[in-house]
Amino acid sequence: MFYGQYDHSLDRKGRIIIPSKLRQVLIESFSEKFMATRGLEQCVFLFPIEQWRNLEEKTKTLPFMTGSHARAFTRLLFSGAIECSMDKQGRILLPQNLREYAGIKKDVVITGVSDHMELWSREKWTKYLEKEGRTFEETAEKLMDFGI
Repeated sequence: MFYGQYDHSLDRKGRIIIPSKLRQVLIESFSEKFMATRGLEQCVFLFPIEQWRNLEEKTKTLPFMTGSHARAFTRLLFSGAIECSMDKQGRILLPQNLREYAGIKKDVVITGVSDHMELWSREKWTKYLEKEGRTFEETAEKLMDFGI
């Protein structure tokens, strides 16, 4: 699974190096291909193909015809999705539309989030940590109802 936080930068061509620890997980556990799409809080989600297929199956159970939130979520998630693969140096090309969505210009924070990775602009990640870090204990207490 994917864990940790890593600071990297985009190169001139819009490529980013996947950190070696995360790259190793992809190679050993899944494959070198994965799906990139719009994430929540303006990050980019990177899902290994197997995990992406699991998410895709779950979205099929949403009330598409009667739920406007379900339609919006699935439209935005899937319309922004693109299959990516790493080159021999462990780089991926992050499409322009996803870079714009996440506000990624140069400095990137890559986070491991168990079954997927997230790409954040360093500025947005710092703001996210400042905001959510203050309420981490409160959030954890709320999740106790879910058995965590």
